[in-house]
Amino acid sequence: MWVAGARIRTLPLAIAPVALGTGAAAAPPFLGSDINWGLVLLSLAVALFLQIGVNYSNDYSDGVRGTDEFRVGPPRLTGSGVANPKRVLAVALVFFALGAAAGVAIVVITGQYWLLIPGGIAIAAAYFYTGGKHPYGYYGLGEVFVFIFFGLVATVGTTYILTESFNFESLYAGVAAGAIACAVLMANNIRDIEQDKVAKKRTLAVLLGQRGSRIAFVVFLAVAYAVLLLLSFLFPLAPLVFFTLLLALPACLIVLTAKTPKELILALKLTSFTGLLFGVGLALALAY
Repeated sequence: MWVAGARIRTLPLAIAPVALGTGAAAAPPFLGSDINWGLVLLSLAVALFLQIGVNYSNDYSDGVRGTDEFRVGPPRLTGSGVANPKRVLAVALVFFALGAAAGVAIVVITGQYWLLIPGGIAIAAAYFYTGGKHPYGYYGLGEVFVFIFFGLVATVGTTYILTESFNFESLYAGVAAGAIACAVLMANNIRDIEQDKVAKKRTLAVLLGQRGSRIAFVVFLAVAYAVLLLLSFLFPLAPLVFFTLLLALPACLIVLTAKTPKELILALKLTSFTGLLFGVGLALALAY
C-alpha cells in the first residue's frame, strides 16, 4: 500500500524534465562538453523526491478533508483508513527533506547559493498544493503548479545547474514537459470530477466542466507536439519523437469518449508513459 501511495505512475513527470534539461545542456552552444553526471543524478533525485513527497502530501491532505472518500483509482492510504494520517504526513515530510538535501548538495557543489530560493519555493508550493487552510489545488491552480515546477523550473533549472546558463532549447523543452504534465493532471482530475464537485474541490476540470476539460486535455498535448514540431526544424532526430503519438492519440480518444471514470485510468497511464518517452526521446535528439 505504501508503494501504491507513492503513485509510481506519476514519476515520469519528474524524470522527463530532468532528461530534457540534460539534453538541452548538450545542445548548442554548450555541446555537452562538461556535463557533470553527479549533478544530473542529484537533479533527478530532487525531482523524484519532491514528486513522491507531493503524492504522499496529497494523500494526507485530501484524506483528512474527506475528498478521497469515494475516489476512483488506486486506493489512498489516508482516505481508506489503511494508514495513520500523521504517519502519511511524516513520510511526505521525509521525502521533502530528502529533496531539500539533494538540492543543498547541488548548491554546495555549484556554489550557486541563490538556488536555495527557488528550491524553497518549490517545496512550499508542493506542500500547499493540497495542504494548509487554503490549498491552491482546490482553486483550479494545480495545472499552473505542474507547468511551472514540473515543466519550466525542472527543465531550465537542470540546464542551468549543468552549464550555469540556459538556452532557448531548454525553455522550449520546459514548455513541452509542462504541457504534458498538465495533461496528466487533467486526465486525473477528469476522472475525479464528480467526486471533487461533492468535496468542493474546484480543480480546473471542475471549473471547465466535462466537455471543456476534455478539450483542455487535448490542447495540452497539442502544445507539446507543437513545440516538438518547432524543434524538428532545428534538430534532425527530433521528428522521431513523433512516434509517441502512438500512445498520445489513443489517450486523447479515450479522454474524449470515456463514459465512466474507470475508463480514464488507462488514459492516465498512457499519458504518463507518453511524457516519459517524449522527454527521453527529445533529450537524445537535442544531445545528438
